[in-house]
Amino acid sequence: MFSFEWIWLALLLPLPFLVWLLPEQDAQKAALQLPTFDLVDKQQQKSNPLAFPWVWLLVWVALVLAAMRPQWIGEPITVPQEGREMILAVDLSASMNEEDMKISGRTVNRLTMLKVVVNDFIERRVGDRLGLILFADTAYVQTPLTYDRATVRQMLDEAELGLVGDKTAIGDALGLAAKRFNDKGESNRILILLTDGQNTAGNISPTDALEIAKETGIKVYTIGIGADEMLVRSFFGTRRVNPSADLDENLLTRIAKETGGQYFRARNTDELETIYSMLDQLEPVEDDPIQLRPQQALFYWPLAFALLLSTILVIGNLLKGRIKFGGNA
Repeated sequence: MFSFEWIWLALLLPLPFLVWLLPEQDAQKAALQLPTFDLVDKQQQKSNPLAFPWVWLLVWVALVLAAMRPQWIGEPITVPQEGREMILAVDLSASMNEEDMKISGRTVNRLTMLKVVVNDFIERRVGDRLGLILFADTAYVQTPLTYDRATVRQMLDEAELGLVGDKTAIGDALGLAAKRFNDKGESNRILILLTDGQNTAGNISPTDALEIAKETGIKVYTIGIGADEMLVRSFFGTRRVNPSADLDENLLTRIAKETGGQYFRARNTDELETIYSMLDQLEPVEDDPIQLRPQQALFYWPLAFALLLSTILVIGNLLKGRIKFGGNA
């Protein structure tokens, strides 16, 4: 089916005739004299206002047609939809500043490492709807469920430690995700909860939030972040410490198990990347199919015609010396 996207621009078609009917001004009084094209005898113009050069009129019509965006719309095509609905809940507590991770041989804190790996994970989520929850003393939705992966990545990149406090409200993050999923239709309702500590704040306990998540049908994949041990230099020499001593693996394992998910341990960048590769295999769910109508733009045909015709006319008149330039302004 042939159509115009901006058909209202057809109102511009009679514009040359309206300009032609305007009262003629004395060229000697003009502040600036412009090039004039001696294409039509002036006496003929005065006696017949409609004696407009038909070739230039064709150029004008072609330009207006191009501006109207002609297009060919094909027959409707039914496209099946399938994907996942995932919410990423990211811990922004003070402990995420612990520098026990490495990227390309450089020691970085946990949040920096998480951003690098999660950004790559988000980039691969073509066809999935993603949301982002940030939590510390409390939890809040940074990005609602959306297909706009670039926005989710940007919001994660802009997340800073201390943005919502220094503690860890795992229960709030879990309960908020359940609330966001509650109004959705049929989906696989996946929550990926990343934390390096234990619940130390919030308005709802992890146990209560877990019950809500189970009633909502959320499948939670929990990821515990942090190295098992690292060497620390001090005045008394080098000693081994466990930077993940506060990680509540029992709670994270329980949340994952009771919701049908799985608990993962991310001690370094490679392990976190492996975890996300496993999450890539999650079975997508089918959504209602959508109908698309392919569109083919045709504006370049009248545009090319107008450019070609006007170029030929200008070159022809230049060769015949029929372009007269006025005097100085």
